[in-house]
Amino acid sequence: MKICRFNHDRIGVVQKDNVYDVTDLFERQLHWPAPLGDVVIGQLEKVLDVVRAKLPCIQPLKLSTVRLESPVATPGKIIGAPVNYHAHIEEANGDSEINNGKTFTTLEAYGLFLKANSSLIGTADEIQSAFAGRRTDHEVELAVVIGKTARHVPVEAALDYVAGYTIGLDMSVRGGETPCYRKSPDTYSVLGPWLVTRDEIPDPDNLDLSLHVNGEVRQQANTQLLILNVRRVIAYASALYTLHPGDVIMTGTPAGVGPVLPGDTIKAYVEKIATFDIRVAPQFADQVEG
Repeated sequence: MKICRFNHDRIGVVQKDNVYDVTDLFERQLHWPAPLGDVVIGQLEKVLDVVRAKLPCIQPLKLSTVRLESPVATPGKIIGAPVNYHAHIEEANGDSEINNGKTFTTLEAYGLFLKANSSLIGTADEIQSAFAGRRTDHEVELAVVIGKTARHVPVEAALDYVAGYTIGLDMSVRGGETPCYRKSPDTYSVLGPWLVTRDEIPDPDNLDLSLHVNGEVRQQANTQLLILNVRRVIAYASALYTLHPGDVIMTGTPAGVGPVLPGDTIKAYVEKIATFDIRVAPQFADQVEG
């Protein structure tokens, strides 16, 4: 099932060109005080059967008429897995603007990083480049959305803790500062256009993904090429952090990262999820008045 957020925090089910507003079905399941994590994602599994039963009774909206927001409203954490494709390690080590004098070897040697929740936007928004005169790069990734609390998860059970998958753009300012600083400006985490529940993607380690800028292909790969596959990334993250419903793990970007400029259009694709276009705003954030 494809679950979206739209039009100021409405919850929808996407089927072909239609959106079915199921907000009321979720609200009836809310219990207070809410547990840690995103309340919608936390109750997703138990509400899905009700949603399936009630869907034929709901009048659909046309998908083209709604404004899609991030499918996760309030993630506790946005976790990034850097250098998780061999070809990306090679390009990073060969580009001084990416490596800043460092040598990248393995994800375990580099470690995970966190992105600010305030950086999160949906596909109907615009990316606002952070600093005039600084390079901002695109990074397309398969994003994993955690569905239930997880700590010290064994690799073989890791997918049991997944609510679903979405497309992630991990936008990055190049420079010598820490990744959490350079990757956390407002609008630098894009999720969407919706979440696909895990039952529809039984094997997340065999998905094509790609990214185009202004029609030019920049990134093209398959998640088979992940160094730490999806199960291992989840297990690795859960060894350090307690994962809560709605936490997002960006699993790493393939080779082909490159700069975007104000006014550019990015097209991101992950197999079995969707394709979306998102625009880079025509001005840098530090050039916008007010």
